[in-house]
Amino acid sequence: MKVLVTGASGNVGSYVVKELLNQGEKVVAAGTNIEKLKKLFGEQVDAVTFDFTDKTTYNEALKGVDRVFLMRPPHLGKPEDLYPFIDLMKAYNIRLVSFLSLMGVENNTIPPHYKIEKYIEKTGLPYAHIRPGFFMQNISGIHSVEIREKNEIFVPAGNSKTSFIDAADIGLAVATLLHDPEKYINTAHTITGAEALDYYEVAEILSKVTKRKITYKKPGYLKYRSYYIKNRGLEKEYVNVTVALYFMTRMGTAKKVTNTLFELTGRKPKTFENFVRDNIDCFVSRK
Repeated sequence: MKVLVTGASGNVGSYVVKELLNQGEKVVAAGTNIEKLKKLFGEQVDAVTFDFTDKTTYNEALKGVDRVFLMRPPHLGKPEDLYPFIDLMKAYNIRLVSFLSLMGVENNTIPPHYKIEKYIEKTGLPYAHIRPGFFMQNISGIHSVEIREKNEIFVPAGNSKTSFIDAADIGLAVATLLHDPEKYINTAHTITGAEALDYYEVAEILSKVTKRKITYKKPGYLKYRSYYIKNRGLEKEYVNVTVALYFMTRMGTAKKVTNTLFELTGRKPKTFENFVRDNIDCFVSRK
């Protein structure tokens, strides 16, 4: 049987596919852009068109599948958008679904991840939630624009600390869970990097590696929200979710450091400094 990976071309999904293939699994890579999937993975996977908002894509994605990596697309802010697909997974007798959740979400009902976790459990689907800390790729991705163009980190995290984790490490952890579904049935795993950093420390590391002075601006929630909607042109629902996540961060939910990645995989998490060095091109001006 095969493993379905939703969001297969994304930050985490692409690593899940890679690690599953390394473990000898047959993979169905799903996403809205099938040409992108074929370009990424070639003939190594079965590439299928899949969209949570289009129920006609569900059955083809689940054909011959017995395990699923489930990821909520960032632009879908309502947990209910995933419920029809979760219901259908139950009908297909999926042996394990690993949902990409969020660290600390078990104690916080605000993010959509909380309701999605609970809905999966309510259906009776066998699950192995993965609850990572903030992705290092958030810094090299969405927030890299201000770093490149303004030498600034523009996030409303206050003085809070975050145990950033590389998406590659998350992908390995997910693949480990899905490769051994009986062992990890009905479990939840909080995985983090090896250290908790505040954004002043993040700026120091970026400054050291890029040899430029990077400053943490520490905006308020409203200023951040307005900037990302009006100046960056991002969807309101997406920005609202990020505001909720940074609110949680200020409450101390992102600073926890666990040894779970090593316990699951035998691999120690990548440090943030090594991540910046490996992805230096993301932080260099493209003018």
